[in-house]
Amino acid sequence: MAQEVTGHCLCGAVHYRVADNLGIFQYCHCSRCRRFTGSAHAANLFVLRDNFFWVAGEENMREYSPPDTKYFRTAFCAVCGSSLPWLSKNGKVMVVPAGTLDEHPGVEPSQNVFCGSRATWYKAAADLPEYDTLPPKT
Repeated sequence: MAQEVTGHCLCGAVHYRVADNLGIFQYCHCSRCRRFTGSAHAANLFVLRDNFFWVAGEENMREYSPPDTKYFRTAFCAVCGSSLPWLSKNGKVMVVPAGTLDEHPGVEPSQNVFCGSRATWYKAAADLPEYDTLPPKT
């Protein structure tokens, strides 16, 4: 069954729709994803190009395509700088940053990839204390 979901950037200038996904949802720890997201890893959902649609604001999307990569490129909103879905260099798959989704995509993360490039300071979220709001002052 198809799982349709929507997403957008932080400022709302760019909106997209995903008609279905490939069932691949993973955390990527490669140095490129870490630098692009500014985080320990990227959380990426993979979607066939034909199942991805820009709804509004596509003109606000910008891309960066490193010349030395086989598949990787990035996309972001020119207004707010948020990560946006990007088309892989082979033109077949959209890589959707899961943090830009409006709802649950119908699939959950199933693997960590490029762990050999994991940040040396990385600590798994499950190993850290959790708070519903800011932690109490100590």
